[in-house]
Amino acid sequence: MLPDVARAWEHLQRVAQDLFARYGYEPVYTPLFEHTEVFTRGIGEATDIVSKEMYTFEDKAGRSITLRPEGTASVVRAALEHNLTANGAQAKLYYSGPMFRYERPQKGRMRQFWQIGIEVLGAAEPTADAEVITVLWRYFEALGIPAENMRLLLNSMGDEACRPAYRDGIAAFIRSHGSELCEECNRRADTNPLRAFDCKNPACRAVMATAPLLREELCGDCAAHYTAVKAHLDALGIPYEEDSSLVRGLDYYTRTVFEIQVEAGLGSQNAIGGGGRYDRLMEAYDGPPTPGLGFALGFERTLLAMQAAGVEIPAPPRAEVFVARVDDSVTAEVFALAQRLRDAGIAAELDHQARSLKSQFKQADRLGARFVVVLGPDELAAGEVTLRDMSSKEEKRVALDAAPAAVAAALG
Repeated sequence: MLPDVARAWEHLQRVAQDLFARYGYEPVYTPLFEHTEVFTRGIGEATDIVSKEMYTFEDKAGRSITLRPEGTASVVRAALEHNLTANGAQAKLYYSGPMFRYERPQKGRMRQFWQIGIEVLGAAEPTADAEVITVLWRYFEALGIPAENMRLLLNSMGDEACRPAYRDGIAAFIRSHGSELCEECNRRADTNPLRAFDCKNPACRAVMATAPLLREELCGDCAAHYTAVKAHLDALGIPYEEDSSLVRGLDYYTRTVFEIQVEAGLGSQNAIGGGGRYDRLMEAYDGPPTPGLGFALGFERTLLAMQAAGVEIPAPPRAEVFVARVDDSVTAEVFALAQRLRDAGIAAELDHQARSLKSQFKQADRLGARFVVVLGPDELAAGEVTLRDMSSKEEKRVALDAAPAAVAAALG
């Protein structure tokens, strides 16, 4: 990330930290790599991530290590290892950082990509689902993406009471339409049938659109949970569309799944964030039954969506004031004055390349400085500096000793 993009990443982090804190989320940082089984056990052997996309290698001790392809599995592993949900405690955590997947680089999708996400562990109520979805929606709004540019898709994937029979039914449906489906969808009949709903092949999508809907076969508890989630979103006025083909790509999801897409800027890969509930994930690591849910959003895709919506990333000036020297005889005093301004909390810059005074003014303008403080032999002899307003071009003399206070007052 070069400076412009790096500043955008930091802006997205700052917005996340401010918003997430209002909902009670605390920061957590997990390692860039884990033992491979953290992901194979949690995400699922049959998922595309595990079967095709992970960067896995052996360390010097012969242990299988994987660069993290997503954040949830690592957070849940850490929460279990450090007893964050012991005795019924609830953990509300957020993370940000790089993830790694070996796939074809394309617009908004890189092999090292950056995510921001939240996880709630120990919360089973539908209000938790509605809160997580609301945080994601409010976050994109806080970034400046208009609500009319976004679509919130919602579905329920059921649980262990109703999903196994549905999976078997979808597997049978795939086999009965095998000649109409791609090789990958046929393979999924034996590995992960629900992923066939997510196939991008138009012919496969047309066939799967005629498949039975899980929403119509939910058990009573799952149906009641899904209805309550929708009611909470309705009460908040958050618009959503029910999408029976939304299954998300990870084995650990149960019940509520959701995704936010944008209409412009990303082409067919138009999802900028999503997530769902994973009430059995901690048990996959031999932990106690612990409900959980969360979301993740991609920085690169979010940035493209912001650009498509005409959102400008706030870019603070690199310098509020530039300290210019008339000649080399006052170099030491200019350097000392710049440091005094910085110590006073003012963003100050000075020339380190022996430029002419005219060139220093041009540099100040490029840096976005509001004021230039000029110091030369005449000013130094009088114990003063010249303070120039770069907007109005007005100048005035102020005492050298009082320069930081004068600049601070001028900056307001």
